[in-house]
Amino acid sequence: MFDGRNSSFSSRGDGRHTPEHELAVRGTNASSSDQGTRRGKKNRASDIKVMKERFAKLLLGEDMSGGKEGVTSALALSNAITNLAGSMFGDQMKLQPMYPETKEIWRKEMDWLLSVIDHIVQFVPSKQMGKNGAITEIMVTKQRDDLLIHIPALRKLDSVLLETLDNFKDQKDFWYVPRDVEDTESNGGDWRRDESWWLPVVKVPSDGLSEESRRLLHTQKDSVAQVLKAATAINALILSEMHIPDIYIDSLPKNGKTSLGDFLYKSITEEYFDPDYFLSCLDLSTEHKVLDLKNRIEASMVIWKRKMNQKEKDGKSQWGSSVSLEKRELFEVRAETILVMLKQQFPGIPQSSLEVSKIKNNKDVGQAILESYSRVLESLAWKIMSRVEDVLEADQLAQRQLVGEAEGRSESEAESEYEETEKVVGAETPNSRKLSDFIGWRLSSDTKKHSSMGDIEFFHRAEQEKPTMMMKSPRAIPKKLSYLAKLENMRSPSERH
Repeated sequence: MFDGRNSSFSSRGDGRHTPEHELAVRGTNASSSDQGTRRGKKNRASDIKVMKERFAKLLLGEDMSGGKEGVTSALALSNAITNLAGSMFGDQMKLQPMYPETKEIWRKEMDWLLSVIDHIVQFVPSKQMGKNGAITEIMVTKQRDDLLIHIPALRKLDSVLLETLDNFKDQKDFWYVPRDVEDTESNGGDWRRDESWWLPVVKVPSDGLSEESRRLLHTQKDSVAQVLKAATAINALILSEMHIPDIYIDSLPKNGKTSLGDFLYKSITEEYFDPDYFLSCLDLSTEHKVLDLKNRIEASMVIWKRKMNQKEKDGKSQWGSSVSLEKRELFEVRAETILVMLKQQFPGIPQSSLEVSKIKNNKDVGQAILESYSRVLESLAWKIMSRVEDVLEADQLAQRQLVGEAEGRSESEAESEYEETEKVVGAETPNSRKLSDFIGWRLSSDTKKHSSMGDIEFFHRAEQEKPTMMMKSPRAIPKKLSYLAKLENMRSPSERH
């Protein structure tokens, strides 16, 4: 018989009824599932729309008007990766994880831009077996070797940097305050006001970081340093493989000496060359001076290489008979060594004129992607390492202040103990000897009665009238400083980073 009190029934084969609250839960889950599906479809539609806009801009060479002002596809892709990294990591001024939305956008749009490499292929020989069993050699497509090697490596470096930021998620041993907050009394100080005035100030506890946090910072710094080296090496390799534009070659002087200048040319071409001493003799205090030195050396290297290649082709030399082929190769090796040292010493240096010219005039899409991707990872790695060094510097400053306060307290305690000891000794020996007992004056009682300041002055005059060889002290001879002592007093050029 039908029971009107329980009008709902189950569709299951066992004939059991389904409670109303279970149906309500199922309805809620179904509605939330439908909402999630609709939200997912809406997000996909939005992503497709954004992706179409991105690729339309790339195809038109960043000229959305459709005119003739567009750039090459390679430069458009390079600019797209650079601008994306700038919008994602430009505000990364602290050691903290990226926002989940920002990280998702970075990975998603980088996947869009890197999808282009799937269609950059090369033909390689292969063998195919026919139906009759005959083997035929054919040409098949394969991803280009440089992309096949470097793209997975760059993706790995990318994930390592993001994981490094995630490792500082729950840290509480250091924090940041705005630059305009006047809090110079606390440890951490305002020690980078002149160099990085836009960065917030790092603060640590008064006793410094904990040992665990300090160990974590050093570990992350070493990891990021390895990423920086790898990204720098890939970027340098790609730039070296790019074609040198004719417009850059036309702007160069006729010989390397003119590009370098007399001092630099003489220093590089002399018989004995020490790159460390060479850099120590130069003024590299500003970014402009470092970049100017890099531009001069790169220009001279291009000139030397072109003249060496021209001699190999034509058998004629424009250098004159005084410079041999071995010396030219030696000069080129020395110049490359200086460039490598500049790159290591100043990792945040801007791009040189040669590098900018190569990137602007490059037409290889694969090289443009590799160069821009490695460059933005290099910049991010250097930024993270600088933030880690800021925290470690604040920790060292806090420790120095702590040691200074401890030393100050120990000195004050020693002085107070000494004063108390003197008071005790003076109280115990009231009839202590006077100064006259130490000097050797033996005054009788009568002499003590009639002595005056005039008698003491007469005694001093008599002492001063003794022979000068006995009274006068030998003249102080000025101390001569050795060559090593002079070198120790010399200051080395200040570093930027």
